Amino acid sequence: MACPVVGGCLAGEMAPSLIASPTTRANLAQDHTAYSSLIEEVTRCALSSQCEYLKAHNTAHRFKHNLPHQGRGRMTSTPETAIALEQPTMTRTTTLLTNLNTILARISAASSTFPTTSTSTTRRHRPANKPVRLVAVSKLKPASDVLALYSPSLPVDESSTPSATTTTTTTPSATQQLHFGENYFQELLEKSRILPRGIKWHFIGGLQSNKCVSLARDVRGLWAVESVDTEKKAKLLDKGWGERDISALSEEERTQKLRVFVQVNTSGEEAKSGVEPVATPALCRYIREQCPRLKLQGLMTIGAIARSKESTNENADFVSLIETREAIIKALGMSEQEADDFELSMGMSSDFEGAIALGSDQVRVGTTIFGERPVKAGANANAGATSA
Repeated sequence: MACPVVGGCLAGEMAPSLIASPTTRANLAQDHTAYSSLIEEVTRCALSSQCEYLKAHNTAHRFKHNLPHQGRGRMTSTPETAIALEQPTMTRTTTLLTNLNTILARISAASSTFPTTSTSTTRRHRPANKPVRLVAVSKLKPASDVLALYSPSLPVDESSTPSATTTTTTTPSATQQLHFGENYFQELLEKSRILPRGIKWHFIGGLQSNKCVSLARDVRGLWAVESVDTEKKAKLLDKGWGERDISALSEEERTQKLRVFVQVNTSGEEAKSGVEPVATPALCRYIREQCPRLKLQGLMTIGAIARSKESTNENADFVSLIETREAIIKALGMSEQEADDFELSMGMSSDFEGAIALGSDQVRVGTTIFGERPVKAGANANAGATSA
């Protein structure tokens, strides 16, 4: 059995010093040791896929190609499942920028009435120099949508088949959106490989233990993981962050810790992930004391839809998260500065203004910016619960 990938693997182009003769690839198909040496020298696979050939014949080694798998035991040089980066059209860019600016205006209005100093009538205060962060949730949307908001002045062509007579224009000036959120590991991994390095990615979906190491290690520009709910997942993220390819990182990136939010199930819904409020302080303490590569950024919750639709801004789930935060600050003996930096990530498309009114530092908005999205095949209720 020959390796089904060798004929189309990009390793030859990525590591020319190791490809000494035209027969090398054929030889590698029969020589596990040589093939292993080659794969160890090339960049990790963009999709972090395992080599099915080596997996089947040498379970002690699970090396990676620079091509995504397309079906079990089969890979091609042009996988149909790979995300392609197309230029956003002017029409789509204009729509997205209009939606984004509307959300930013609403965030600004909601923030302007929130006190920046403690009073007897407020549940918490937010420092005056700390604006609310918007995470644009781009799950199940094309990479071009992200590009349109990250690079709003990028020349875009309205024609799908440009010709010599086609003219290009630029979008109106707009605030560059830096933070984007994704629910699905594979989609985030693909987008992070083809989109600009400056994008700050947030993973906000249900977190699986078997994806934690690769998530932290392989996703380029990962800014935060917002769904940590067990010590095991925290430790695996810490491990993955330590396995990053240092040679591909800037000096700042090398010393930077991975920000994590502990997800708290404040609604008590069984379909949602998250640690119970009463158990949250212990998990936060574990992250601070046992995960040196992680930075405990704050707490995240997903408010129950029914409570978000109530007329009052006092969403009980948000109030619960605030109270949990206060308990953690006290239990961990945080300084005033540490307490100010300990954030709340709460509020989505249907309830972000109410969340800001209660002191949210970050809101996650998707549908209101990008429009309705299709239901992902095979997605479970918990993954969908993080829709924004």
